[in-house]
Amino acid sequence: MDERQQALKGHKLIINARKTVSITGVNDVLSFDAGEVLLQTEQGILMIRGSELHVNRLTLEKGEVDVDGRIDSLTYSDASSHGKTGESLLGRLFK
Repeated sequence: MDERQQALKGHKLIINARKTVSITGVNDVLSFDAGEVLLQTEQGILMIRGSELHVNRLTLEKGEVDVDGRIDSLTYSDASSHGKTGESLLGRLFK
């Protein structure tokens, strides 16, 4: 296990009035645009959907991400299934 993975021990979400979300325990940012942010976290793949989404702060060394905009939904997908079935990530998320 490398030092970055050892430093990341927890995962926490703080949502404030559906306008901002602060996330810890983030391993990677898979994709982002104004309507969706896709993150790989300690607890699985996290999909944030909304409108006018912006990634304000991104510190992967510390595993921290701040997103603002109108947050409509947060959805987790199990990270252990990632890549095992041969299905695409989006295919698994939209079952």
